[in-house]
Amino acid sequence: MSAISIGQAVVLGAVEGVTEFLPVSSTGHLKIVEGLMGIPVDDDAVIGFSAVIQVGAIAAVLVYFSKDIARIVSAWVRGLRDREERYHHDYKFAWWVICATVPIVLVGLAAKPLIKGPLASLWVVAGSLIVGSGVMWVADRTGRHKRGEDDTSFKDAMLVGGSQILALLFPGFSRSGATMSTALLLDLDRVAATRLSFFLGIPALTGAGLYELKDALGTGAGAAPLAAGTLVSFVVAYASIAWLLKFVAKHSFNAFVIYRIVIGVLLFGLLGAGVLQS
Repeated sequence: MSAISIGQAVVLGAVEGVTEFLPVSSTGHLKIVEGLMGIPVDDDAVIGFSAVIQVGAIAAVLVYFSKDIARIVSAWVRGLRDREERYHHDYKFAWWVICATVPIVLVGLAAKPLIKGPLASLWVVAGSLIVGSGVMWVADRTGRHKRGEDDTSFKDAMLVGGSQILALLFPGFSRSGATMSTALLLDLDRVAATRLSFFLGIPALTGAGLYELKDALGTGAGAAPLAAGTLVSFVVAYASIAWLLKFVAKHSFNAFVIYRIVIGVLLFGLLGAGVLQS
């Protein structure tokens, strides 16, 4: 029997789609919803399922930014053949994304027992939600928001890409929250920080989903729930991306900071009261 039903998969897919690219922690929300539905958050099949349905959200990014991705990949291919093309920002940016993905891959492989074990606790999620909120608030308040996407550098990409490790080790911190906060501390404007977070997330999240696919299918997460969750994740994530880019163009991150704190405190309360099991 599947550890997750199709109905549960649809709910989790929607949660993943809404939260994957918002700086509120998709992993944290998935674990909370899984806990409320009585699904064991540290089960191998459940962890694998969560990683696989992220591919639906990543597919939404690929479709939404297809023109940008095609331009960057084309510049990279041309640069491999023509030295003159290597001065183009898009060619360099493609290499930066590749290099910035290496740290999270290495840490992910080395720390897999911790990530799937003690760090999967809902207590960690609750604490990370609140601590991450503080980081985001400081970044948004102190960042000068003066640099655009064309002003990014290799150093920016490595620092922002490396910050994804925080979300990997501390579910609840939020990959989007960590990357956007780091970009803001580097004085990128909110739209540039958000777009950079999207691009840097593509290889890391796609790789995680593909890596977990075999384990997810082999430990009880059936093909039908996986397909349903991934499809719903794609549709909802596409709408979420469009909304987020419009939102950050005119608003600060304060709403996300407040929301994260409320969810973190509520989660601590539910765990303390025994309503949820860690």
